Amino acid sequence: MTTLFEETAINGMTLRNRLVRSATWEGMCEQDGRPTEKLINCYRDLAQGGIGLIISGYTFVRPDGKQFPGKMGIHADDFAGAYKNLTSTVHDAGGKIAVQLVHAGGQTNANNAGRQPLAPSAVQVDQFPEMPAALTKDEINEIIAAFAEGARRAKAWGFDGVQLHGAHGYLINQFLSPLTNRRTDEYGGSIENRSRFLLEVFRKVRETVGTDYPVLIKLNAADNLEGGLEVDDAVYAAKKLAEAGIDAIEVSAGTPASGEENPAREKILKPEKEAYNLQLARQIKEAVDSPVMVVGGFRSYETAEKTVKEDGMDYIAMARPLIREPALPNRWLQGDRSPATCISCNSCFMPGLEEGGIYCVIEKKEQEKAAKA
Repeated sequence: MTTLFEETAINGMTLRNRLVRSATWEGMCEQDGRPTEKLINCYRDLAQGGIGLIISGYTFVRPDGKQFPGKMGIHADDFAGAYKNLTSTVHDAGGKIAVQLVHAGGQTNANNAGRQPLAPSAVQVDQFPEMPAALTKDEINEIIAAFAEGARRAKAWGFDGVQLHGAHGYLINQFLSPLTNRRTDEYGGSIENRSRFLLEVFRKVRETVGTDYPVLIKLNAADNLEGGLEVDDAVYAAKKLAEAGIDAIEVSAGTPASGEENPAREKILKPEKEAYNLQLARQIKEAVDSPVMVVGGFRSYETAEKTVKEDGMDYIAMARPLIREPALPNRWLQGDRSPATCISCNSCFMPGLEEGGIYCVIEKKEQEKAAKA
């Protein structure tokens, strides 16, 4: 019987349990995207805390795909030393780590991207901070090549795998979504055409790293936006990826413009609020043979265990609970099955902008109060 704490493997990458640290933005890199000791220590703590797989913060493959300050970059060969230190630190702590590759597309601004943002189409939508320029076919090919180069560096620098970011309104998702993709060439219109960029990125990455290296994707099953990507089209894209040889699909949903149905929902304070992407993930799972991860509001051991044991999911992915409790997996494994202490307030992200790194603001306040007592 499938259980949360059992060893599994994804294309030769052995994982000690079915818990995955889902990618987020940590804000712990240099201005150019080079990882710092603070970030390396963050991943060391996660590995020591017992998580099966760490998926890194979203990592830009080209500088014009950068969204926020302190974001990881994998566009430069001279980052090799810092990244080899990062991966060896995780491995020495008993962990596995995949790097998430992303281009923000229109979901950035000229200040962070260093130029007018690029997107499938020159459209102004709520999730775009400013009007982007429409990508030319030459630029599309250059970005596809940049994803492959990022994957090449990741493999050479000791990452155990890569994950493509095809969710949350970033460039791959922008091509999939009819809201942001108004193209009339072979990259726009039908879902077959809107999936073309995603599949070309995957195939180029696979060609670069080989068949025996794990390549995963984080995929929106729905944008939760009027006119955006809907589940039937997401299922089509997932099936095409599975046929092409994707090694695992992490299912998410929403964009920054999706209101209360955004990717990081607040006030997940009772079991009924947890696993908010599960029904979408089940539709993906029914359509593919690839392992499926589901992210979205997991806070209790009981919900996570039920999701793999009864609902058929292969992996449970979490991000915010592990910001507050990087050792949550070990706590559950050792018998303390009380829920994660994360209250889903999203306050953890503000220090990333203001102090050079995310952390749990609530926990820090509690520590300061205890120190004064």
